[in-house]
Amino acid sequence: MDPDIPRVIYYLLLLLAIGGYLVAALRRRPGQALQQLMIWALIFLGVVAVAGIWPDVRAAILPAQTVTQSGRIELPLRADGHYYLQAQVNGATIDFVIDTGASQIVLSRADAERAGIDTGALAYIGRAFTANGEVATAPVRLDSLSVGPFTDRDVAAVVNRGVMEGSLLGMSYLTRFGKVQFDDRRMILER
Repeated sequence: MDPDIPRVIYYLLLLLAIGGYLVAALRRRPGQALQQLMIWALIFLGVVAVAGIWPDVRAAILPAQTVTQSGRIELPLRADGHYYLQAQVNGATIDFVIDTGASQIVLSRADAERAGIDTGALAYIGRAFTANGEVATAPVRLDSLSVGPFTDRDVAAVVNRGVMEGSLLGMSYLTRFGKVQFDDRRMILER
């Protein structure tokens, strides 16, 4: 049996119920029924219009990083005041917060696991001092870290044992770029 048949039957019954109500309302009070019908039609058209322009609205509200043909990476300033960079770590997509106050690449445990790192087998022998206090860290080597056209291999990073909402991209990676510039609410990275 086709799985769409129950859905079609449901919509037909719904259409019959709404249609029946409309016919009854048009007989009793045609002026008021037409007015309500027009209001609902405008609401429906408004929802369709918003759904159609949502990608443009989303791009304006949450601008994304762009990579130009020359390999220039542009990161827009987000509403929370941070710059974010999306990279491939060992083939997994990881969203980093750019942190010029961090000296290293710091992966959360969840992001490290997505990148194929067994966080349970790591030796948390390092220490980092954060705004939330001291946390244990484990040194790791990333097989690859790719951003746009750039791929770096055997990249040093640490995994944070503490609770982190996301990962941080610190100065050890930013210094791989020949030019780090801030312009018109954008961070621009060039090699």
